Amino acid sequence: MGNLRETAKAFVPQKNLTVADLEVLSLDVPIQERMGKDKNGKEFHYKVAIVMGEEYRVPSSVLEEIQTIMESKPSLKTIKVVKKGTGMSTSYTVVAME
Repeated sequence: MGNLRETAKAFVPQKNLTVADLEVLSLDVPIQERMGKDKNGKEFHYKVAIVMGEEYRVPSSVLEEIQTIMESKPSLKTIKVVKKGTGMSTSYTVVAME
């Protein structure tokens, strides 16, 4: 593996991707459910979109907004998700792209 210097230079921090990291998202993208544990060890479930082999977390608020938009626009095919804030104060806005 090498020494600490080489390991530190090659280190790539793990980043939690969300659908807001994508330019555009098709509503036909495959979704899977995952399970994780919070800092207290309590299990929770979350959904991920699989895009080109990468997993992007889909927040519940995004699913709710998509559902609302689809009620008035059932033919919706693509969206853009805009993220504001960080940590617990993060909010997401879904924009119809058609």
